[in-house]
Amino acid sequence: MDYLDFSGVLARGDLLAKGLLLTAQISLASMVIGLVIGVLSACLTLSGNRLLRIVVLAYIEAIRNTPFIVQVFLIYFGLPALGLRLDPITAAITAMSVYGGAYISEIVRAGIEGINTGQIEAARALGLSGYRTFRHVVLKPALAAVFPSLSAQFILLLLSSSVVSAISVPELTGVGNDIQGMTLRNMEIYLVIAVIYVALVALLRGLMLGIERWAFSYKFIGR
Repeated sequence: MDYLDFSGVLARGDLLAKGLLLTAQISLASMVIGLVIGVLSACLTLSGNRLLRIVVLAYIEAIRNTPFIVQVFLIYFGLPALGLRLDPITAAITAMSVYGGAYISEIVRAGIEGINTGQIEAARALGLSGYRTFRHVVLKPALAAVFPSLSAQFILLLLSSSVVSAISVPELTGVGNDIQGMTLRNMEIYLVIAVIYVALVALLRGLMLGIERWAFSYKFIGR
């Protein structure tokens, strides 16, 4: 009977650590950029400019109705045909940001649409500027209302980072594939990677809970 032997995998812990660090870096960058894209896209879908709404909605539908791996390949292998060549890590962050932004946009839009119009009218009556009204009366309560959904989307984005190993990004899964080739210990390496991902998700969930308590320490009253 072939017993589990983790010695060869654990001996390459330095490689796993580097892959873990890169996974955290590209995931964090993609979350930040994806959030910016998502908020801007949500605002544009609610704008009065019909052309902008159509363009943004077309982007959202295109992303939501195609596999993420296809989007990664289009950016990494397709863009060079247009004269734009990206290194694997930049292509990974770009693909993950665009992918995450489309889903975040729909989440944020739902939050904005849930804001009571009476709150906006009250802010205007108090003399708040358009910017302050949008920031404090619309955007912040909207984000507070949908923050659990945003947290779940960030977790999915973190897990989606494993896909970019297909374009030779040496993140956690990519490094795991390399170690598997070196050791031929299939079960062991992927068990270790699974445990690391579970720990990462738990850490991210705790971090998002902390951010929620810090940034939205009031109860949002909807309609």
